[in-house]
Amino acid sequence: MLFPLVARVLRLASIAICAIAILYFAAFALDQTGSASSHQQAQVDAGEPSSSAPAKQSGLHEAIDKAFEKLASPFSGVLSSESGAWTVHIVDTLLVLVVYGFGLAFVARLLKLAP
Repeated sequence: MLFPLVARVLRLASIAICAIAILYFAAFALDQTGSASSHQQAQVDAGEPSSSAPAKQSGLHEAIDKAFEKLASPFSGVLSSESGAWTVHIVDTLLVLVVYGFGLAFVARLLKLAP
C-alpha cells in the first residue's frame, strides 16, 4: 500500500528536520557562549558596546543555517525585532520542533493507522 510508504517518508523527514533544528540551536549556543567572555571583556575595556564580527563558518554550519532559516521562515513574524537573540532562537527552534517534528510524526502515525 501507499500509506505505509508515505508514513515512513514523513517519519524520516520529521527526524531529519528535528536533527537540523537541534544542530542549529547547538551551534548557535556554542557560538554565543564561546564569544561571550571576549565580548564582555571588550565592552568593559572600551566602556561602550562593541560590534563583534561573526566568525567564519564551515560549509556544514552554513548549510544547517540555511536549511533552518527556510524551515523557520513561516514563523518569522512571531516575535518582534526587539526580542533578544536567545529568545528568537529558542522560540524558532521550539516552533520548528513542534510543527514539523511533532506534526509530521503525528500525520505519519495517522497514515499508518489508515486502512
